Amino acid sequence: MNSALSPSEQLCEFLGRYPKLVVLTGAGASADSGIPTYRDDAGRWLYRKPIQHGDFLRDAATRRRYWSRSMAGWPAVRNAQPNAIHTGLARMEASGQVELVITQNVDRLHQRAGSRRVIDLHGRLDRVRCLQCDAVSEREALQQWLEAHNTPLPVPAEIRPDGDSEQEAHDLDGFREPECPACSGTLMPDVVFYGGNVPRARVDSCTAALQRADALMVIGSSLQVYSGFRFCRTALALGKPIAILNRGQTRADAMAALVLRDCAAGLLASIA
Repeated sequence: MNSALSPSEQLCEFLGRYPKLVVLTGAGASADSGIPTYRDDAGRWLYRKPIQHGDFLRDAATRRRYWSRSMAGWPAVRNAQPNAIHTGLARMEASGQVELVITQNVDRLHQRAGSRRVIDLHGRLDRVRCLQCDAVSEREALQQWLEAHNTPLPVPAEIRPDGDSEQEAHDLDGFREPECPACSGTLMPDVVFYGGNVPRARVDSCTAALQRADALMVIGSSLQVYSGFRFCRTALALGKPIAILNRGQTRADAMAALVLRDCAAGLLASIA
């Protein structure tokens, strides 16, 4: 790209060369909606250790801790509104520029903004799945159950992108963990926790879209997690150029044809 051009001109030039995109979004895409990112601009983790997939499955205390903190953190995710990145990508999809949005986020803000071709790589927080009978239910219904059967925690000073919240240590001995209303089995948010595996079918669908597209554009992700970074490696192997719109450094900067540190929301608005 021509570095003498402004960032918006560089992005327009990229889109002119590569008019059909697969877009990969991370937590930074939802930051302007009030949902914080996991990492700082240098890619450093900002919170305590996240819930691990295996721990959630094995340990009842881990599940109680998750649901107690999620009870406090879920409303902020539920009430978040799409921002200019979400609406900009929805407009680009409507104009034929976006083949697929792959999002690492679980907040469903892309769909609420109007995007239709979206793969929720790590699942969706607005649903709950039973690990025994596989029944799916709405997270908001579970919220009502949690609030009816447990003492609410204080409103958290800060939530996390997965709907968890930063809370002081407290006694969970009396906390009631929810059960599946159909079979009394163990309930889990319909997301991929850290240490879990993204279903193969999702990865295959994303790869197929990348094969059809002209290029990959990454927005708001440091790409520190392999589940997203893999698509940069796939794009490189397929000879598809990569554009990165992210405030901080990313794991794939050296792979990219274009790296822009400017506000992604402003850039998308400028080319809309």
